[in-house]
Amino acid sequence: MNGLSAASLIRRKRNGERLEPAELRAVAQGIGNDTWSEGQVGAFAMAVAWRGMGVEECRDFTLALRDSGQQLRWDDLPGPVLDKHSTGGVGDGVSLLLAPLLAACGGYVPMISGRGLGHTGGTLDKLESVAGYNVHPTTAHLREVVHAAGCAIVGQGADWVPADRRLYAVRDVTATVDVAELMVASILSKKLAGGAQALVLDIKTGNGAQLPGMAAARALAERMLATARGTGLDMRAVFSDMDQVLGREAGNALELRAALDLLCGRGNNPRLLALTLELATELLGMGGLCHDRADADSRLRAALSSGAAAERFAHMVSLLGGPADLLERPEAYLEAAPVQQAVLSPMSGHIAAVDVRALGQVVVDLGGGRTHPGQAIDHAVGLAEVIGRGDAVEQGQPLAIVHARNAGAAGRVEARVRQAFRLALKAPPLEPLWHWHVPTECVG
Repeated sequence: MNGLSAASLIRRKRNGERLEPAELRAVAQGIGNDTWSEGQVGAFAMAVAWRGMGVEECRDFTLALRDSGQQLRWDDLPGPVLDKHSTGGVGDGVSLLLAPLLAACGGYVPMISGRGLGHTGGTLDKLESVAGYNVHPTTAHLREVVHAAGCAIVGQGADWVPADRRLYAVRDVTATVDVAELMVASILSKKLAGGAQALVLDIKTGNGAQLPGMAAARALAERMLATARGTGLDMRAVFSDMDQVLGREAGNALELRAALDLLCGRGNNPRLLALTLELATELLGMGGLCHDRADADSRLRAALSSGAAAERFAHMVSLLGGPADLLERPEAYLEAAPVQQAVLSPMSGHIAAVDVRALGQVVVDLGGGRTHPGQAIDHAVGLAEVIGRGDAVEQGQPLAIVHARNAGAAGRVEARVRQAFRLALKAPPLEPLWHWHVPTECVG
């Protein structure tokens, strides 16, 4: 069927034509079963970037990706299936905290996560900082973990949305990470295949986001909501700030350690904790697990302070092959970089602005991210104790600590880290960490 050949389908999309459902299923099948070459996958992604997709076409492509593999059902669970997705940020360890918090409050979270895209980090890469943690369990094993621990943060198995898994990797290296239609189809296909009943979409905004401008972020939220309509998925969208690193660390093992510290009542990551609690509060309400927002907040803080959320995380890690005592002895399992070098402030003042994208790229260049699909990464490297926008700083005070494999690598990025911070005598006005999207049809 020449009309469904890769070349003909790419050509039609390149020419701005709408692809029909059967044609989009052929695209998904060709990508998923490897009959399309990597060049053809990249060409299709670029054609979508150039010509776009309408809402119906985007929904058809989402369902085609979903149907390229098996779908999970959770009818036997006694609680709601809740999930969250972020469009990608720097220092964003929310998923690591959110999943066990929700599980400790009666939700179930089979979270199919991804690896880093471009300058942003990936949840799977962070978890793979722990030797033995299996991000690709069998479906039967995944079910066992979700039933026992209430949460499982894993990657796409070989049979779960295989078309998106391959497309996702190609997008990372073809400048199509930020194409709205591909973002929508990728996110929703995984969440629908994973059986989520309620989903919060965390759309990052600011200079460190995939979609820096609010207009593009709102357009993505509207497209996501429109595409999800009629699929049975209850979804809400929130915009969160990426004009500074969300936590105080950027790098896989460093971010995981920060999440463990928060779960265990240690550490100082107020922005990361605040956003996590806000998203978890919304999801508890969507899942019918609280009376109101105040009740949800109380339950979540109790789960954190009592250690119940930490226990859920520890149980998940051990069931997926990691060490049983990770929370008690993180230093025994999370590799530390051999070189830790402070980048000092050249003057006193306040942090007026942070080039978050530049800091994310520094982590990639240190070896903590990828420049091509399948590339091995160094989990130990990154940035720690990153100072935030508006913070006061004294001359000679560290702006961040570079964690590198050797002194040469640390030296090569020192100036770039320093240049990522713009200082001023006065603090800039405070910006909200998040605000919820109000769908267009609800305005007025």
